Amino acid sequence: MACQQTELNVAKRWQTARFDLDLSRPWVMGIVNITPDSFSDGGQQALTAQALRHAEKLLDNGAQILDIGGESTRPGATAVPLSQELARLMPFVREAVRWHVPISVDTYKPEVMQAVLDCGVDIINDIWALRQPGAERVIAAHPGCGVCLMHMHRDPQTMQTETMAGDVLAVVETFLQDRVRVLLAQGIAAQRLVLDPGIGFGKTVAQNFQLLARQAELLGLGYPILAGWSRKSALGAVLSKEGQVPEPAQRQSASVAAALLAVERGASVVRVHDVKETVDALKVWQAIQ
Repeated sequence: MACQQTELNVAKRWQTARFDLDLSRPWVMGIVNITPDSFSDGGQQALTAQALRHAEKLLDNGAQILDIGGESTRPGATAVPLSQELARLMPFVREAVRWHVPISVDTYKPEVMQAVLDCGVDIINDIWALRQPGAERVIAAHPGCGVCLMHMHRDPQTMQTETMAGDVLAVVETFLQDRVRVLLAQGIAAQRLVLDPGIGFGKTVAQNFQLLARQAELLGLGYPILAGWSRKSALGAVLSKEGQVPEPAQRQSASVAAALLAVERGASVVRVHDVKETVDALKVWQAIQ
């Protein structure tokens, strides 16, 4: 009952640059990685034409938002120069913003944020939660783009070499609350914000599942939650058999299960590779609501 009461206080709309999203039902965000080294599908959509075809397929399969990335943030990934990230992203973005669907760009560089927002992108999805110098200023100056603030321990190069300690939920909750407070003080409207607990970003397998089990407690912050479990290593760990961990593409069923559990615990958006399977599972879940 306590979880139900908390949910009533959570915002049910997400203001983005061109769209006011009704979050009274869950949204499926399809992943488009225009990178050669992403942990799950690196290189498969590295060319603009390939990425556009993949994005069209995700939309056909039921994706309602597209999340585009031009730099891998998997554990140990090497940072990509600004010019290279822009070269990967901009040809895709210029075409995709014409499709009249919400477009999110996964970046932490303020220069990239500015470029894609100027091109018409709707959402900035930032693993650094706008902590890079200049990022807050870019978002505050934009009239209405949506923002996803994620918790990350350390940075992509070191986050899994020294994982978090202590009560993971308390740390994540305090971090996200602090970031929200800072951004509100910058004049960024509350309805523009969505929060992501950062599954896999500096957490142990046990901590990731603790975050899932207690995810509903984060609703007490009053903001919608985006959950990104798709094909993550924590799923591979629980699926391992005789020391053999399945490759990311073989974690499809577990990814769908985790997305469904996240929605049951209050997530408004799920960020996934396997769009059709997730959409189908959510249809079954919605049939009993």
